Amino acid sequence: MKLTHSIAASCAPCSVLLLAGGRGARIGGQDKGLLPWKGKPLIEHVQAIVRPFTDDLIISCNRNDITYRTYADQTVKDSQKNFPGPLAGVLAGLAAAHHGWLLVLACDAPKIDAPLIKALLEARSAFASPLMVQQGEKWQPMFSMIPKVLLAGLQQDWNDGERSLLRALLRHHPKALICAEDDPRLSNFNTPELLS
Repeated sequence: MKLTHSIAASCAPCSVLLLAGGRGARIGGQDKGLLPWKGKPLIEHVQAIVRPFTDDLIISCNRNDITYRTYADQTVKDSQKNFPGPLAGVLAGLAAAHHGWLLVLACDAPKIDAPLIKALLEARSAFASPLMVQQGEKWQPMFSMIPKVLLAGLQQDWNDGERSLLRALLRHHPKALICAEDDPRLSNFNTPELLS
């Protein structure tokens, strides 16, 4: 696929991972990425924003694979059953990624925009450090850039029993992309009330 956004020459191409593999506990076990918002599934809103930035769009999903394939270049599943969490999805995404960087986003953040994606791409470090959005004192691992070279380190964290994506990324000295605490682009629509 031809990329339609002009990215600075200093920014290497990246793969994009949309995390849609959760159990949907806060919404009665439904597949969150396929829930409608403003007449379209949540995943479609996020996919439309990131699609111009990559030729390697990956969706992590543990069900409804055929539906999700229509939005992605490839889909991945967690290596373990029972919805072990976003770190499992990130490990699968890093293993499948075609490029040296992986942009990680949640499927339930439909208000992201192209300027935020550009800011993440341009803020990548020349070193093998992850990048995460930070709002005040709060890190946002669902808005992050992870170099593929961290796959082995993150896999070791997993093997050592770590299941939190945030804690795993913090072990690898992330760089912060500062966003305002009330930035609406970072809103997660993860309850029925927010979706309505």
